[in-house]
Amino acid sequence: MSDRSFYSDSIHNFLSTPTIQIIGQLASSQAQDLVADQRHAWQQQIRILRDQLSEFLSGQIYFEFAIPRMGRRSDVVLFIEGKVFVIEFKIGATGFSSEDRRQVESYALDLKNFHSGSHAIQIFPILVATGSQPKLMSIASGSFDVFEPVLSNGTNLRLIIESALSIGKTEHWNATDWVSTPYKPTPTIVEAAQALYAQHKVSDIARSDAGAVNLTRTTKRLFEIAGHSETARRKSICFVTGVPGAGKTLVGLAIATNDQMQQPAVFLSGNGPLVDVLREALIRDDLARNPKQTRVGASSKVKQFIQNVHNFRDCALVETNPPYERIVVFDEAQRAWDLPHTSKFMSRKRGRPNFAQSEPALLIDYVNRHDDWCVIVALIGGGQEINSGEIGLTGWRDAIREQHQDWDIYVSDRLADPEYASGEVDFESLSNQVVQFEPDLHLSTSMRSFRAESMSGFVHYLLEGDSETAAIRLAQIRETYPVRVTRDLAEAKKWLSKQARGNETKGIVASSGGIRLKPSGIFVKSDHTPTNWFLNPPSDVRSCHFLEEVATEFEIQGLEVDWSLVAWDADYRFISGHFQHWDFRGTKWQMRKAIAEKKYLQNAYRVLLTRARQGVVIFVPNGNPEDPTRPREFYDGTYEYLLTCGVEPLESDALDANEIRIPHLEKAGWDQSVLLQV
Repeated sequence: MSDRSFYSDSIHNFLSTPTIQIIGQLASSQAQDLVADQRHAWQQQIRILRDQLSEFLSGQIYFEFAIPRMGRRSDVVLFIEGKVFVIEFKIGATGFSSEDRRQVESYALDLKNFHSGSHAIQIFPILVATGSQPKLMSIASGSFDVFEPVLSNGTNLRLIIESALSIGKTEHWNATDWVSTPYKPTPTIVEAAQALYAQHKVSDIARSDAGAVNLTRTTKRLFEIAGHSETARRKSICFVTGVPGAGKTLVGLAIATNDQMQQPAVFLSGNGPLVDVLREALIRDDLARNPKQTRVGASSKVKQFIQNVHNFRDCALVETNPPYERIVVFDEAQRAWDLPHTSKFMSRKRGRPNFAQSEPALLIDYVNRHDDWCVIVALIGGGQEINSGEIGLTGWRDAIREQHQDWDIYVSDRLADPEYASGEVDFESLSNQVVQFEPDLHLSTSMRSFRAESMSGFVHYLLEGDSETAAIRLAQIRETYPVRVTRDLAEAKKWLSKQARGNETKGIVASSGGIRLKPSGIFVKSDHTPTNWFLNPPSDVRSCHFLEEVATEFEIQGLEVDWSLVAWDADYRFISGHFQHWDFRGTKWQMRKAIAEKKYLQNAYRVLLTRARQGVVIFVPNGNPEDPTRPREFYDGTYEYLLTCGVEPLESDALDANEIRIPHLEKAGWDQSVLLQV
C-alpha cells in the first residue's frame, strides 16, 4: 500500500483480491467512522473497475489517492504505461455538473503542478456519473499535458483508457518511482490559512525544495526566539522581510495558529479585505468540516487569532491591562501610520486631541504592558506602501530607540535593502542589549508564482523603466508563465477564461485611480464585497470568476488569483521614455507632484502585476480622440513600452484539432462514431 492512498496494488492483483478485503483496507485507513454510503460507493467503484480493467495486464491502481493540496483525495488514480488517469465517481448521478467537472480537473491540475513525478507525463481526468446515459466520448487536449475531463457512465472506461494510451508520448516511469516522488505544493493564502487552522504544519503545505526551504526555517527560528523570550523572561521584536509572494503572511498565520508555544497569539493586519477574506474562508471551512457547529461558534473561534490591527490598537486606548496575547504578529508592519496621520485620526474619530504617538509606538507600548515577557513579529514587505500616512520602518526604529531600549531586537539581514528601508534605516545604531541580524528572517523565494519565481523581478524593472532588463527577466519565465498585452478587453476576457481550468481563479484588477476605465466597462468605484469576490463559486455573478467586478490594489493586496487581467489606465502612463503619475479629479487629470504620491501609484501597479500565480494579460485601452480625458497618446506609449519589455501581444491560441476514428464502437455499445480530439 502507498502511504499516499488508502489502498494500492497492481491492477493484476486488484482483479483477483476479494472485494471485502479491499474495503477492509480502505476502511482501516479512514480517519472518520465509515458510513454506509461510503461503503456502497467503494463497492460500486470496485465492481465497475473490475469489469473495465480486466484486459489490462500491467499498471497500478490507487483508491483514495492524496492530491497535493490539504484534505483532498481522488476516488481512484490509475498509472498505466507511464500515463495517469484521475477518476472521480458520482455513484447514481444522472448528469455531469460543472462543479463536478471542475473538481476532477482540479485534481489532475494539482498533480501536474505540485507532484514532481507528474510534471512530464500526460494526465487524463475522468468523471463517472453511473446513472447517466452514454455520451459522445471525446478526449480533448489541454495545457501542460492535462487533458480536458472525459465524461463517462462507467461502461466505456476500457475504451477511454485504450484511446488515451494511443495518444502522444509515453514516459518510461514505473509506478513505484512515480508515486514516491515528492510533493511541492504552493497553496494560496486562503488554502494555507485553512490548513494551518486545522493544525497542519508549514512543512505539510509548503514546497520542500531547496529554493523554498527557508519558509520552514523562518518559522522554526521565530518559535525558537519566542521560546527563549519566555524562558529568559525577555521582551523581543523580530523583523521578517520577504519578496512579494514569499509567504510572510503564511509565516505569521503559522505563528498565530500553532499551539506549540501553548501561549495565546494573534495575527494582526490593517488590510481589511485580507482580514475579512481569511476569516470568512476559515469560518466556511470550519462549518464544512464540523456541520454540527453554528456559524456564531465558528466565527468566535476565528476572530480570536485573526484581527484587524485598528481594533487591536483601539483596545490600547480603553484598556489599562496588557493584551490577552503574548505573541503578536503585525502583517505589513511598514504600513503602520505615522504620527501626523495617527494624531489626526485620534482627534477626529476617537476624541483624543493632541495625540502624540505614531501607530508603531502605540502598539509596542500596548504589548509592553506585560510585566515579564512578550514577542512582536513585524512582517515587512517591499514596495507595498500604497496609501498616504504609512510610516515605513522609521516609525518602528524610532519607537524602539526612544522608549524600548530594554527589548531584544532580531532583524532580517536584508532589512536595510532599498526595497524595505530605502537604505535610510539603520538598526545597528540601536543601543539595545541584543540587536541580532539573521539570514533566517528573510524569505527570498516567491511562493505565489510557482511557475514564475522571477515575476517580481520582471515587474520591478518594468516599473523602473528598464525595459532591457525587464525583457531579460521575462524571457526566463516565458515558457511557464504567460504574460500578454492587448487593446481588446473582450479578447482579454476570452483568453483568461480559456486559461483558467478546474477550480483555478481568475479576476480583473485595476488601480483605484483608474477612473477612466469606465468607458471600457471597468468600474473601479463599484461597491462589492471582497469575500464574495474571492470566495464565491464561478456560478455567482459577484465572484471574481464572472469577470464583471474589479478588485483594486487595496482589495487584492496580500491575496491572489491564479490568472489576472490587469486593466492599465492613464493614471500611470509611459510617455517620452518615462512613467508619468496622474490623478483624475472632477473632470480632468492632474499630475501628481509629491514624491510619496508617485511612490504610492507605482506600488499600486506593482501590487496589481504580482497578484497572479499562473499568468497575466494586460489590457491597455485604445482611448478615444473625441474624449479629452482619453486621447490615444495617453495609452499608446504604455502599450508600446510593454512590448519593448518583452510582453507578447495577445494572439489566438486556437489550434485545429486532429480527428481520429476509434474502432470497435459496436462492441462498446455505441450507436454513433466517437471523436477523439488531440
